[in-house]
Amino acid sequence: MTAIMDFIGVLDNFVWGPPMMIMLVGTGIFLTIRLGFPQFKHTSYALKLIFKGALKKDSSEKEEGEISPFQALTSTLAATVGNGNIAGVATAVAAGGPGALVWMWLTALVGMCTKMCEATLGVKYRIKDKDGAFAGGSMYFIQKGLGQGWLGWLFAFFGAIAAFGIGDAVQTNSMALVGNSVFNIPTWLTGAVLTFLVFIVVVGGIKRIGEVTEKLVPTMAIFYILGALIIIIAKINMLPWALGEIFKSAFTGRAAFGGFAGATVAQAMRFGVARGIFSNEAGLGSASMAHAVAKTPHPARQGTIAMVGVLIDTLIICSMTGIVIVMTGSLETGLTSTALTAHAFASVLGGVGGPIVAIGSLLFGYSTIITWCYYGQQCARYIFGPIVVKPYAWLFVIVAFLGAIAKVPFIWLLTDMLNGAMAIPNLIGLLFLSGVMAKELKDYFSNPELLGR
Repeated sequence: MTAIMDFIGVLDNFVWGPPMMIMLVGTGIFLTIRLGFPQFKHTSYALKLIFKGALKKDSSEKEEGEISPFQALTSTLAATVGNGNIAGVATAVAAGGPGALVWMWLTALVGMCTKMCEATLGVKYRIKDKDGAFAGGSMYFIQKGLGQGWLGWLFAFFGAIAAFGIGDAVQTNSMALVGNSVFNIPTWLTGAVLTFLVFIVVVGGIKRIGEVTEKLVPTMAIFYILGALIIIIAKINMLPWALGEIFKSAFTGRAAFGGFAGATVAQAMRFGVARGIFSNEAGLGSASMAHAVAKTPHPARQGTIAMVGVLIDTLIICSMTGIVIVMTGSLETGLTSTALTAHAFASVLGGVGGPIVAIGSLLFGYSTIITWCYYGQQCARYIFGPIVVKPYAWLFVIVAFLGAIAKVPFIWLLTDMLNGAMAIPNLIGLLFLSGVMAKELKDYFSNPELLGR
């Protein structure tokens, strides 16, 4: 078993190593230039569409599809706004220094364009399957757009397995540990409750997932952001210093202090880029599956909405975590992961700080699980057809409980590797279909009738 773990560890390090980081960011830069910097041109328009969707005034909901454009966005946010926003950012800042946040922000800016392309192509090449349900995502645009079915199959294979770990067992394991350490709840009890809550949502498919996430995601995001804002306002005098430290250490590194090791510019860049990609999943292709089934009059319209997901996940929520950690001086504790974030919140909010982080962790983890079940189902559907959708959901629910009560290092390592491997076929598809994407974008934004809907 040790030899297998070592082998998978080598593969995991390769998949998530510097070459992959360069490929992911490089693809985002290429697409940004190729498409004329759409994330800077069209974000305000996208925010207007999202606001209309939140108020149920989006006329595109009358189009063919499974869920509303706003529900598609909240479903993908449910998958990306997870424990990585709390524990992952803390780990990145602890290892790479405050400067990691700058590289995380830069990665997110180019990732907005990548996410736009994934969603647009997902809608353009979606299908209506034998059971009458819409299906789409990277595997479909790779097959139909490039004519490379084997490459689409690889993406689906990686995703169908990765979902059981990265989006299921690993999440319930983290949530059970948080519940036990903060609220002293037995892990089996957390597992049982989570299993029931996951079951009642995922058995209803993407429509029920969309109905839940459109209420859950805004609520949990506002809950966490308000807690962070209270801290920032309470220590507003420290904000200029904190921002100065963040930008200075991004380009000069962080000096050692209090017996703790410093961080180089290379470390800040490495951990910042990795955290940005891990958090918003731009380039991995996962979000294309939910956006693909949105009710929309044009593929590029949904793509425009999709890019805001990166802004919310990384540029807002992850930033809140990082800034609070830096400005409270919590880095000097030597803590990392959720413990570091909890310390930062508790240092200002006292006894309610830890519970805010814990509740945020539980809500973020739960939202991730329900959407990743759908991602896994879509990947399995591509390989086996509609017949596998319900059995997959049942198995997913069982794994959710097992993850809460068992140690999952092997599952974590295997699925983390497969999750990263999804990026390879996805990036190939994005690069070779960039011309198609450019035409879709031009067609939409040159049509006043579509823009006015």
